[in-house]
Amino acid sequence: MGQVVVTQSDVKSVELSQTVSIDCKVNTVVYRYPEGSTSKDYYISWYLQKPEETPKLLIYYTTMKPSSAPSRMSGGGSFHSGGNGLEFTLNISDVHLEDAGDYYCVSVHTISGKWVFT
Repeated sequence: MGQVVVTQSDVKSVELSQTVSIDCKVNTVVYRYPEGSTSKDYYISWYLQKPEETPKLLIYYTTMKPSSAPSRMSGGGSFHSGGNGLEFTLNISDVHLEDAGDYYCVSVHTISGKWVFT
């Protein structure tokens, strides 16, 4: 696999209580097959980082959510271009003041047998 490029939405401004979607595109398919399964889990995670704080995990495997993440947040994704690209979305409904910060889409993949985070 060559270099994986991750592209995110530009800065977004939203009013409290509104819904916002943050987009992320990956230039190549990044997935795993869960043990004992033939379905794919995509290796995409979303993090929120606030000034002088460590990033907080919001979403993993595209749609899975840790118990610490607000229920107002959800992730999704779609497969495009015959496997040549993937598009992912983080959705935040009923935006709260504490949702302000920097959001990062992270791809996890292997290159030459080594784990790489992009």
